[in-house]
Amino acid sequence: MIPLLILLAVGLLATFMPALPTTIVTEGIDSGDTAWMLCASAMVLIMTPGLGFFYGGMVNNKNVISTMLQSFVAMGVISLLWVVVGFSLSFGDSIGGFIGDPRTFFMFSGVLDGKPWAAAATIPLALFAFFQMKFAIITPALITGSFAERVNFRSYVLFIVLFSLFVYAPLCHWTWHPEGFLAKLGVLDFAGGTVVHMSAGWAALAAAIYFKRRKSHETNQILPPANIPYVLLGTGLLWFGWFGFNAGSAVSAGALAVSAFATTNVAASAAGLAWILFDVARGKKLTALGFCIGAVVGLVAITPAAGFVTVPVSIFIGVIAGITSNFFAHLKAKSTIDDTLDVFPCHGIGGMVGMIMTGIFASSAVNSAAANGLAYGGVDLFIKHMTALVVVSGFAFLMSFVLLKLTDIIIPLRVTPEEELLGLDASQHEEQIMVGA
Repeated sequence: MIPLLILLAVGLLATFMPALPTTIVTEGIDSGDTAWMLCASAMVLIMTPGLGFFYGGMVNNKNVISTMLQSFVAMGVISLLWVVVGFSLSFGDSIGGFIGDPRTFFMFSGVLDGKPWAAAATIPLALFAFFQMKFAIITPALITGSFAERVNFRSYVLFIVLFSLFVYAPLCHWTWHPEGFLAKLGVLDFAGGTVVHMSAGWAALAAAIYFKRRKSHETNQILPPANIPYVLLGTGLLWFGWFGFNAGSAVSAGALAVSAFATTNVAASAAGLAWILFDVARGKKLTALGFCIGAVVGLVAITPAAGFVTVPVSIFIGVIAGITSNFFAHLKAKSTIDDTLDVFPCHGIGGMVGMIMTGIFASSAVNSAAANGLAYGGVDLFIKHMTALVVVSGFAFLMSFVLLKLTDIIIPLRVTPEEELLGLDASQHEEQIMVGA
């Protein structure tokens, strides 16, 4: 009853705090930028169902529905959390550069009639808030691949709430709020390599360690992916949505958005090819699964750099990311760490590669708001990025591990061995997918 009562309480609170606008700000709002950002926001949202298909196709056929549902439910849970307090914690008045004041936009107070965000001055504040909401949604959903096939669904919901409040919101504030301490340091993250992918990657590693191994992993039982066409579909949705993710982070319909759009596509292409060619060089078969994973790695790696680097450089970033992540995925396969869908090698390593590459190849010629990277004489930027990499990695991993422990105390995180053997589709949701469907 407790979750239902909490939802009812939020609904009741909304009637007492409806956040009615007084005078909606229209001065300086550009209709073209607004139209583009509405489209970009929708494109970013479709990435989460895309992730559901991407992950759902890779698990065994007893866990397809549960894995996909974890992504879909994140859209519901995090959307409401963002309205109540998440946007305030991320973009509210800064408290020491570490977190936003939860009272600033509590229950979206002042958002509809609010002054546009400084870095997005030509679109309504509400549109900026909802664009950012989509980033907050997909980040905890990314983690689900690390503990797939063995997580209690109720504890999963609690964990993503805690993660969003205590990991995502602080990192978002540090990096994207002008008073955030990483932003003031001069760290560049165009669309979320640090905030989204590194945080999810390190949380995934913490989860893989905390959850321990699946029974099938302990016995080296190889269970084939349930549906490779699902993975292909998911990859297509992710690739499409990523244009909104990266090009939308220009928060305007202009040359910078076009540049980010172009680098996004090229990096994904290069990384997909690099992944499968690296497989072939190691004596493996060229696979659809390999190309899909590689393309997503390229999208991850270009995310922090998309609006700061040139199109030719994005080829190099994609190739290096594809090879590096493939190598670490191969290395992980030889270990006892059971990161089910290789979230850390793909998003953690991919995000770190992107952050390092941004520190090397960022150019003020591409984006006047950027400092030059190491390749163009910007030693300071590279040092700042390496410092931020260590800080963010340590924070995301340790805080996620603490939150996993706290969640486990409140609601056991792992299903019973019997439920794991039966499969989460049946044991958690009493639903099943037909084999071969």
